[in-house]
Amino acid sequence: MNMQALMRQAQNLQKDMLKIQEEIEKTEFEGENSLVKVKVNGKKEILSINIDKSANMDKEDIEMLEDMIMVAINNAFKKVDALREQKMSKFGNIPGMF
Repeated sequence: MNMQALMRQAQNLQKDMLKIQEEIEKTEFEGENSLVKVKVNGKKEILSINIDKSANMDKEDIEMLEDMIMVAINNAFKKVDALREQKMSKFGNIPGMF
């Protein structure tokens, strides 16, 4: 294989990886539990937080709610990471690429 063909192959691989990365960044993910639903995008930016309004919350429950929000966000972020790993695994382990 000559050097030009190898360079073209590397460029095509890079284009494919960038296309998948853009697709993941545009995808929305939800993390939720019994009180909180969080929506994030593939860039791990929070798009929305919804709290179950039927739950009557006292001030003492605020700490629990904060924990529930944190759990929901981390759950959504794990979904982002899982999809990224699934889609990018076909490229093997190329250091520094994602």
